Amino acid sequence: MTLWTPDLAKFGRPHYRAIADAIADDIGSGRLSPSDRLPPQRRLADALGLNFSTVARGYVEAQRRGLIASRVGQGTVVAGPPAGTRGRDAAGGPRRPALVDFSMNLPPEPDDPDLLGRMRDGLAAVSADLTNLLRYQGFGGAREDREAALAWLARRGLAPAANRLLVCPGAHSALLAVLSTLCRPGDAVCCEALTYPGARSIAAHLGLELIGLPTDREGIDAAAFAATCAKHRPKALYLNPTLLNPTTQTVSRARRDAIVEVARRYAVAIVEDDAYGVLPPSSPPPFAALAPETTYHVAGLSKCLGAGLRIAYLVAPSARTALPVAASLRAATVMASPITAALATRWITDGTADAVLGFVRAESIARQRLAVAALPAARVEADPHGFHVWMRLPDPWTRSAFASQVRSTGIGVVASDPFVAAGAAPEAVRICLGGLANRDDVAHALDVIAHALDEAPVLSSAFI
Repeated sequence: MTLWTPDLAKFGRPHYRAIADAIADDIGSGRLSPSDRLPPQRRLADALGLNFSTVARGYVEAQRRGLIASRVGQGTVVAGPPAGTRGRDAAGGPRRPALVDFSMNLPPEPDDPDLLGRMRDGLAAVSADLTNLLRYQGFGGAREDREAALAWLARRGLAPAANRLLVCPGAHSALLAVLSTLCRPGDAVCCEALTYPGARSIAAHLGLELIGLPTDREGIDAAAFAATCAKHRPKALYLNPTLLNPTTQTVSRARRDAIVEVARRYAVAIVEDDAYGVLPPSSPPPFAALAPETTYHVAGLSKCLGAGLRIAYLVAPSARTALPVAASLRAATVMASPITAALATRWITDGTADAVLGFVRAESIARQRLAVAALPAARVEADPHGFHVWMRLPDPWTRSAFASQVRSTGIGVVASDPFVAAGAAPEAVRICLGGLANRDDVAHALDVIAHALDEAPVLSSAFI
């Protein structure tokens, strides 16, 4: 069809809503038919004399109403649902929200019917023992859960004695227990200069001084770590060493060896948050393999199998050091949920966990390719095996203005502030590519983000 150019005057303001109203009106009049392609957003913005963000927000609103859909390779097309089905999908169920939330760092969610069926079968099998699973269980995990944990940890080359292993209700609780055992209020803990926000919140809750260390492409600066140890005598070094959240950085093997040498010299415990460790097909050995006598290794399942699977496997340096951590965990959580632990165990032992992990790996690679195609390479830090991206912003954008702007078009990103251990936050945002969104949603949202980078903040803020 020729370029669709609506007359927005009869629909009033704001303009973004008028665009969605015009699409609905033209579908109703027959001017637009199902599968008709709408003009690219940049082209329509030029035709209407509007800025790109206004048109992008209008398309998001139309998609939210179920009027249009975005498809990779096809652009934006008219969905045109029959009367009475608006807000429903083709099967009559609720239509997926058009908003794309890139703010929560979730793994891509499986959509393959066979894989979903397999996951549900595991849940059904676990429910057969529901009465027993609703009772209190022995702390640290049942024998079957520990065996499954050892099988999972073997993927990272770890084979700890069972008395060093604890099954925990998620990585966050494990980190809280470890740091509360190692430290007292006022103690110093080192970490990456840009670090996981959960570590920041735990340190603040415990009254710890968090010291951010400078990093380069290989990880934290070992010399800076040594100087900080000599000056501040930290009790622990917290690291997210593989696919660091937020910068996607992985600490090299050589740098891991250098960090271990400093930690041993100054008797500093290493707290290794290995949330993403199993995502790359190969990666440097974990610190728990290089320095088992000083490393507390936390392997959560939320970032590789599903955010709601609140189970983590904690390996302490020894049976003796595991005891106070277990006491702290028991005081705070009583136990890991037996139902959740049993489901994780079932999936690991019957191969479902490997199938989900395979899906997450493949889908993450595909989504990272979309990010590479859409975003300026010079501004992006990413890893092909991760599902988030770190993007530095060009002048004159500020992180808060950019996050606010893309939010107005239905896309959530996270400004850099929550990741900063100390000092000024860089003008950057984290973009997460996982979660419920499919590849079409991801591609469309990345395109909107890329266009927003090219706009002046003073213009893009005038989206109404």
